[in-house]
Amino acid sequence: MTANILESEREITELLAATKRIAVLGIKTEAQADQASFYVAKYLVDNGYDVVPVPVYYPEVTTILGQPVVRALAAITPPVDMINVFRRPKDLAAHLEDILKAKPKSVWLQLGIRDDAFAAKIAQAGIQVVQDRCLMVELRNR
Repeated sequence: MTANILESEREITELLAATKRIAVLGIKTEAQADQASFYVAKYLVDNGYDVVPVPVYYPEVTTILGQPVVRALAAITPPVDMINVFRRPKDLAAHLEDILKAKPKSVWLQLGIRDDAFAAKIAQAGIQVVQDRCLMVELRNR
């Protein structure tokens, strides 16, 4: 189990090198461009990643960053290399089943998001997990 909870620089570098398609759970829209849950996803798009927007709110929105919105992680056509999560720790449990159904290779909990019990459940399912790190910062540092 703990083998799937990534903390070392080497593990994270290897994960990022193998990541091309990223679902962004909790993404905001262009109207909230000053929020990390939008500008991190924009950074990904601008740097060649295939981003699948999965907003929690904004039911009227059909595209974000020029990509069609998907309302459930499990509805994304595989493969999904990573689910980048912008949800408060108290809201994570509500997404567990959907994450497991989506069968991503990894789940990345953004800076400030940590839930060891949630991470353990993801890791037990054979999915790699990174907690409490900013994906954009980590990519810029490599």
